Amino acid sequence: MSEPQHVVVVGGGMVAHRFVEALRERDTDGRWRVTVLAEEPRPPYDRVALTTYFTGRDPEDLNLGEAHLWADPLVRLRKGVAATSINKDSKQIRLSTGETLDYDHLVLATGSFAAVPPVRGTDHRGCFVYRTIDDVADLRGYVEQLRADRPDRVVRGLVVGGGLLGLEAAGALQALGAESTVVEFAPRLMPLQVDPAGGEALARLIGRLGVDVRVGAATEAVLAKQGAVSGVRLAGGERIATDVVVFATGVRPRDELAREAGLPVGERGGVVVDGACATDDPAISAIGEVACVEGAVWGLVAPGYAMAEVTVDRLLGGSGTFPGADASTKLKLLGVDVASFGDAFATAPGALEVVWSDSVAGVYKKLVVSDDAQTLLGGILVGDAAAYAALRPRVGRLLPGDPSSYIAPESTGAQVDSADLPDDVGVCSCNNVTAGAVRAAVAEQGCCSLTEVKACTKAGTSCGSCLPLVKKLVETEQRRAGIEVSTALCEHFALSRAELFDAVRVTGLTSFTDIVDRHGVGGNGCDICKPVVASILASLGSGHILAGEQAALQDTNDHLLANLQKDGTYSVVPRVPGGEITPDGLIVIGEVARDFGLYTKITGGQRIDMFGARVDQLPLIWRRLVDAGFESGHAYGKSLRTVKSCVGQTWCRYGVQDSVAMAVLLELRYRGLRSPHKLKLGVSGCARECAEARGKDVGVIATENGWNLYVGGNGGFTPRHADLLAEDLDDETLVRTIDRFFMYYVRTADRLQRTAAWLADLDGGVEQLRRVVLDDALGIAADLDAAMEAHVSTYSDEWRDVLEDPEKLARFSSFVNAQETSDPSLQYVLERGQARPATADERVAAARGEVELVDSERRPVVIAGDRIPVRS
Repeated sequence: MSEPQHVVVVGGGMVAHRFVEALRERDTDGRWRVTVLAEEPRPPYDRVALTTYFTGRDPEDLNLGEAHLWADPLVRLRKGVAATSINKDSKQIRLSTGETLDYDHLVLATGSFAAVPPVRGTDHRGCFVYRTIDDVADLRGYVEQLRADRPDRVVRGLVVGGGLLGLEAAGALQALGAESTVVEFAPRLMPLQVDPAGGEALARLIGRLGVDVRVGAATEAVLAKQGAVSGVRLAGGERIATDVVVFATGVRPRDELAREAGLPVGERGGVVVDGACATDDPAISAIGEVACVEGAVWGLVAPGYAMAEVTVDRLLGGSGTFPGADASTKLKLLGVDVASFGDAFATAPGALEVVWSDSVAGVYKKLVVSDDAQTLLGGILVGDAAAYAALRPRVGRLLPGDPSSYIAPESTGAQVDSADLPDDVGVCSCNNVTAGAVRAAVAEQGCCSLTEVKACTKAGTSCGSCLPLVKKLVETEQRRAGIEVSTALCEHFALSRAELFDAVRVTGLTSFTDIVDRHGVGGNGCDICKPVVASILASLGSGHILAGEQAALQDTNDHLLANLQKDGTYSVVPRVPGGEITPDGLIVIGEVARDFGLYTKITGGQRIDMFGARVDQLPLIWRRLVDAGFESGHAYGKSLRTVKSCVGQTWCRYGVQDSVAMAVLLELRYRGLRSPHKLKLGVSGCARECAEARGKDVGVIATENGWNLYVGGNGGFTPRHADLLAEDLDDETLVRTIDRFFMYYVRTADRLQRTAAWLADLDGGVEQLRRVVLDDALGIAADLDAAMEAHVSTYSDEWRDVLEDPEKLARFSSFVNAQETSDPSLQYVLERGQARPATADERVAAARGEVELVDSERRPVVIAGDRIPVRS
């Protein structure tokens, strides 16, 4: 096999990442090796999500590319290395390290730099741009230092530029606790995306959030005192006092390398390329924001992704061409939904506009249609962009109904039927995925779920705005393919778990027999429906889980209130709320473990697990733990497990809230709460996130103003970071919001569905969740609150209840017909000072006298070999 050719990518941004990812996916023969020169000292990261840096997110969370991509032997990522010149004749580039690098093909993906207008004083201390992680880190550090130096005064920030980036920057300033003003030269905000009426609606909504909006205003100079920003002066003389100025006035292509190499550039910058993304040197391509295609430079990531795919295709012998760009935009700016798509300004000849506006509610919607009102040409949505996912793919196509019905309120308007979209309609503009590709993933490639379709097609894996549409397409195609999309719990219940939960809640039935008779379709139940009914009854507070008929419904672990281990013994985990434990408590656990010969280990949830307990030992162990004040840790149940916390402001010099107290409060509130799957929480006392809260079902991260609340995270087989649900909550609001989140999840999730999967499947995602638990859009908040209060007020420790009930205690024996006899098959070896189960090889070796075993009482075990010696 010949040596692979060498492609060098100059630039380490999102488009460069997409190029490498596409190349490695499609170049299955290894014809190319790739070197990526990333000027920043970090791998490619998600620049679109840069603002999340201000909401407690770790910068590394923004990194793009799985570890295996950068570990691929045909991929080399060089961080902190820039290209300084190109020699087209020798096909070499010179690097900032002084090295010279040969290439067979060169891809310029250098992106853009932040433009700063010619305003006097932009070099004063306190002036920033908003482009890279270093930019936002510098801004954050400066604002935090101002707050520390002047704790009695609010920091004032001003953003020059009222476009997408400017409003993002204003949101970042607010997230830092600063007052913010936006100054826009155009007569409205987001002048490239929304029309005057939309701009007015947007300005009203932004203004309600405390942002001072000045439109039609030109910034003339930045003022300073002692070299630091003190204000700005507008044209006309008005002065605005401010401590920080952020320039968000657009970007310019970084085309200096190409210029110096003699490659043609556009009138407004950008390396001129053809439809194949090639420059006038066939060995050099340009993609992303640095490329100028047909005289236009695209500042969006989706066109850059398309260029990356085209270039890869050409390198592999294909004939792909850049299909043009979809400039559609859907964003949530400062909590306000804004979307713009197609011919939003009705520039097509004869175009008609259909407008629906509610100034009181802060909603503005406009559709642009053809002169016969039959074809959708574009639209603008401000304040409510829920229809975006279904409308955008229909641009250029016939609307099946009255255009006004698609933007009128849901109670009076028609619903957009998106399931019948033609195959060639793009549904994910970020990744250029069509409706046909989604359908093919189901019908031809065997994808059986939304998660599998996302992994197969990449639809919905970038901004995620298309996910509701993709989900609907998947479900429709499954039905067309004859795949029954059944929500039935099992053969004994035609209801889904959520439907069954509601049925049991309303009818008040408390036994499986009554429930299957009333709501089932016959039969005696199975291993699926019995534990589900047991969980539902436990969630509704229908008595102890081992009481009467309920005991027979439980899974193995719940059946004995302990976790079954591989040798047939059980582990014991007492609750340690928030990971806080006294020395006396530690001594009690230590003495119990020592006296019963249990193996001990600290868990990831900040408590102590004791392994190797026999069934008959469980009540004896728990008697001592309960007498010492411990409770069941529910390590065996589909219920709250732990609330992990850092030490918080009490001890840590970086902490800004008492994370331990909050963690203890939450763990004591939700202990014993039965749910479709296990629940874990984390509470961090500052943005450094030592409690790893965003990897939990509920993550709480302290801010200067309260708590940020994240939901839907988990580790395990499919790790996922939680989504931000609300910011800067006080203690009472935080607890109330978590109450509603948990109860809404408990009532509506499927069997064994964790919060991450439930949130992914929830129509409208975290936005819908926010409407339910914060805005009470479904009118069920009071019911959810009451349900949680009922749980809290009726909580009782399961193990204490067992110890007080002889009937329940009777089930804890190793042998039904010999209750005083312990299991003789339990054999252990001593390792690092503790006993662990003996392996099969060790048992054989013990028979040869080579290994010493002990039994469950830690007494020596004598084993004969397979031959009995006979004295002659």
